[in-house]
Amino acid sequence: MNPVISVNGLRKSYGKLDVLKGVDFDVARGSIFALLGSNGAGKTTVVRILSTLLKPDDGSATVNGYDVVKQPAQVRGAISLTGQFAAVDEILTGRENLILLGKLRRVKNPQRVADDLLARFSLTEASGRRVGTYSGGMRRRLDIAMSLIGDPPVIFLDEPTTGLDPEARIEVWNEIQKLAGGGTTVLLTTQYLEEAEKLADRIAILHEGTIIVSGTLADLRKLLPPAKVEYVERQPTLEEVFLSVVGKQA
Repeated sequence: MNPVISVNGLRKSYGKLDVLKGVDFDVARGSIFALLGSNGAGKTTVVRILSTLLKPDDGSATVNGYDVVKQPAQVRGAISLTGQFAAVDEILTGRENLILLGKLRRVKNPQRVADDLLARFSLTEASGRRVGTYSGGMRRRLDIAMSLIGDPPVIFLDEPTTGLDPEARIEVWNEIQKLAGGGTTVLLTTQYLEEAEKLADRIAILHEGTIIVSGTLADLRKLLPPAKVEYVERQPTLEEVFLSVVGKQA
């Protein structure tokens, strides 16, 4: 099958700073693809180009069969973008946020669409509260719910768990896995190794503007020597202790 996202030789510079130096990767339909890299590696620049917010200096990219430079309107109609910070109106209630966006996107019966998404993301009980009272995890879940209005086949999540506590992070992980399970293609950028390991079907490591390695987690593990069997005493991590105490599991 043809990839739903295809990137070939993508380059972008800001003055003398080369941010992308020839990036190549493909993303299969209905999969979760993680673009892993440290701060400044170029992850957000890739997402901005794929979402038509930025033009590349060289190379090509297609999303859902549309060229990001030559067919930007068609690309925008096929995608949704969730940035590093939840783009929600804190004065409105959760339901009002969804209805407003539904009307802007001209979906049929935005009230019903809002109620369906609130139920799907376990926000029905909080739907009448102002978003300013929501926790970080609830805001992020609402943000992702808003991105699904109109049923876009492709969703870009740019570091979706930045600044979230362990419980909220797991809530977001669960929703991302549900998205892919429903057939949505997800491109996820992250600097958290655990996040990529937990979620991604395929992982690409972006370093200093180039993809230095990509593949499944099993593929990447083969790059290192085979594991040795050793018996050691393993102490629980602080995160495991926290989640156990509050009754959550990773």
